[in-house]
Amino acid sequence: MIILKSLKEIERMRESCKIVAEVLEILKTEIKPGTTTKSLDLIAEKEAVKRKAKPAFKGYSGYPYSLCCSVNEQVVHGMPNKNVLVEGDIISIDFGVVYNGFYGDAAITVPVGKINSNAEKLIKVTEESLYAGIEKARPGNKLSDISHAVQSYVEQRGFSVVREFVGHGIGRSLHESPQIPNFGTPGRGVNLKVGMVLAIEPMINEKGPDVKILEDGWTAVTCDNGLSAHFEHTVAIMENGAEILTVV
Repeated sequence: MIILKSLKEIERMRESCKIVAEVLEILKTEIKPGTTTKSLDLIAEKEAVKRKAKPAFKGYSGYPYSLCCSVNEQVVHGMPNKNVLVEGDIISIDFGVVYNGFYGDAAITVPVGKINSNAEKLIKVTEESLYAGIEKARPGNKLSDISHAVQSYVEQRGFSVVREFVGHGIGRSLHESPQIPNFGTPGRGVNLKVGMVLAIEPMINEKGPDVKILEDGWTAVTCDNGLSAHFEHTVAIMENGAEILTVV
C-alpha cells in the first residue's frame, strides 16, 4: 500500500531530510586521500546525534553502521572500515536519519582527489540521471516514467543501470511502497499522485550491469570490477511536480 503524506507530514519530512543533506555536505569536505571510511561513519553518527536525529541504517536488518560507504567497484551497502582512501578513488556515501518520527534518505558520489575522465563522466551522468528521473515525478505520470527516464539517460551515454537494487517510498518507515526501478518501459505502474514521497536513487555502472554480494552479506560490487556511482534524493510529489526534500 502506498501511503500518501499530508502537507503537515511533508513539512516534518523536510526537517529530517534537511539533516541528511547537512550531514552529507559535511562528509563531502572530509573526503580526501588518507581518510578512512570508518572515520566518515563516526562523523555521520556524531552529526546526526548533534541534531537530535537517529541514524536510520544502524541496526536496520542488522546493519552495524550509520553510513554506507561504497568505494570504486562497490555499488551499494559498503561497510565502513579502516582502509584508507587514495587519490583517484570514487566513493558513494548513503545516509539516512529518523527525526520526529519521519525518515530522510540521500546519497552522493564524491571523487577522492583527482580522478580520471571516465570516472568524472560516470559521476556526472549518474547525478544527471537522478534529475532526469525526478523531472518525471509529477502528478498524472506513471511510476515507470521515472524508471525509463533514468535508464534512457544513462544508456545513451554508454553506462549501465543496476537492476538488483531500486528506489522506494519513504515516510514513517525507511522503506515503503512503491519500489522504483531505474529501468523499464514508460507508461506503466501506479499513477503518481500528490502526497507520494519517494527516494529515487540511480545506481550506475561504468561497464556491465551485473552485481554480486560479498561474503559480509551487505556489500554489493560490480561483477566486472568496473566503477559504480550512486545518487539519491528524497522527493515529495506536489501539484506542480517534485520537490526535493534532501537539500540544505
